[in-house]
Amino acid sequence: MKSTARRQSYGVKGAPYAFLVPATVLFALFFALPIGYALWLSLRKVQVSGLGLGSGARKEVWAGLENYTAALSDSELLHGTLRVLGYGCIVVPVMLGLALMFALMLDSEKVRLAPATRLAIFLPYAIPGVVAALLWGFLYLPDVSPFYFVLDRLGMPQPDLLDGGPLYLALSNIAVWGGTGFNMIVIYTSLQAIPAEVYEAAKLDGATPLQIALRIKIPMVAPSLVLTFFFSIIATLQVYNEPTTLKPLTNSVSTTWSPLMKVYRDAFGEGDIHGAAAQAVIIAFATLLLSFGFLRAANRRQKQEAAR
Repeated sequence: MKSTARRQSYGVKGAPYAFLVPATVLFALFFALPIGYALWLSLRKVQVSGLGLGSGARKEVWAGLENYTAALSDSELLHGTLRVLGYGCIVVPVMLGLALMFALMLDSEKVRLAPATRLAIFLPYAIPGVVAALLWGFLYLPDVSPFYFVLDRLGMPQPDLLDGGPLYLALSNIAVWGGTGFNMIVIYTSLQAIPAEVYEAAKLDGATPLQIALRIKIPMVAPSLVLTFFFSIIATLQVYNEPTTLKPLTNSVSTTWSPLMKVYRDAFGEGDIHGAAAQAVIIAFATLLLSFGFLRAANRRQKQEAAR
């Protein structure tokens, strides 16, 4: 009896670990293993002897940090990073500002048709990024865009949104249009979790709807704002679909416009898989470092406010 009870006890204690096995295997195969392989490739290089012809003329050797040194001194990677940072300075504040505004509007008692409005705002997020980029790309083309036709009929100037500085606005518009709905849902869900008694107490104290929004709603959904900001930073640093899709429509988007585009170009266009792996590791490390720093700063600020 004791041995049976002991086996049953071991079975109960081991059940959680058994449930974790599928997730652990999938994590190892599709996340940890590719990262480890990228790290391994980044520390190797192809050594060519002679003309590179014949067996043994090309062999893979240890490179150490040579690929990382080359990547950090690559001006194209630096320029791509600066372009993405400028793009992010437009996308992140505009997208989160609109998401917060829409969430506050939908949480208002006076709003009508809230479910339909919420669905309409969220719907662009359900459209794949490539499809959204193609849709807006053709709307930006003067020859096929209905907007340019209307501007021409009205005798108004027709700016080229796919050239020069306006290109940042064109790319940012695609990201904002597609990502605002997701962030709005996150913030709106947090607003719905606030107890109604808090609002009733504020109204009894004579607070206006604007004061309730600024002094109660926004501070109480601050964790959701931090979360959406965190996700937006990661998405911005990994921008790839929009510029790649618009590239055939304009000469202003190069194959190295963003860091990930350069990684793809070097790996599959230039055949430098080892240098591309080093660049990918650097981008991943920079994203991790920036995200960790932001979360730590946010947590420190929350602790300081709680201590007050």
